[in-house]
Amino acid sequence: MEDFISDKTFKGENFRAKHLPKAAYENCVFEDCDFSDGFLDNQNFMECTFQDCNLSNVNIAHTIFKEVSFHYCKMIGLNFEECNAFLMDFTFYHCNLKMSSFQRMNLKNLLFKSCKLIGVDFTETNLSNALFEDTDLDKALFSKTNLSKADFSSAFNFKIDPKNNQLRNAKFHLEGLPGLLAEYHLKITS
Repeated sequence: MEDFISDKTFKGENFRAKHLPKAAYENCVFEDCDFSDGFLDNQNFMECTFQDCNLSNVNIAHTIFKEVSFHYCKMIGLNFEECNAFLMDFTFYHCNLKMSSFQRMNLKNLLFKSCKLIGVDFTETNLSNALFEDTDLDKALFSKTNLSKADFSSAFNFKIDPKNNQLRNAKFHLEGLPGLLAEYHLKITS
């Protein structure tokens, strides 16, 4: 039986040198912790918050994230598709997720606020009703992605092929139209 840890704050800890104990973590806060190049596989996080943490290149295979929020975290190179999809629910605020992957995931209603999603792979992902608020999507990959009702009205640097993705009722600002028309090599002026 795995341990159960609730209502605990972990502050300034280095989990590169020592592993976070295997447990079910509920309502815990991880603040200014370094998990980079480490292991968070087979963990269970419920209603937890990660604040100012470095999770770059961490192994998150089979990990459960239920109602987890990430704030100002560095999360470069994560393979979220390796997580346990059961009850998956997370949000990202001011995070750097460069070169991470969400391939073939069901992420309805996902929130990215003021994030850097540079080179992130969303191939065959369900992002219906997702919100990309003030988010940089430079070189993000959208292929056979469900973006129905997704909100890109304040997102920038994206290139999305309307023929290769579902965009029904997605929201875009007029300034974002070049990102939808890039494949046509048009010159759009104002």
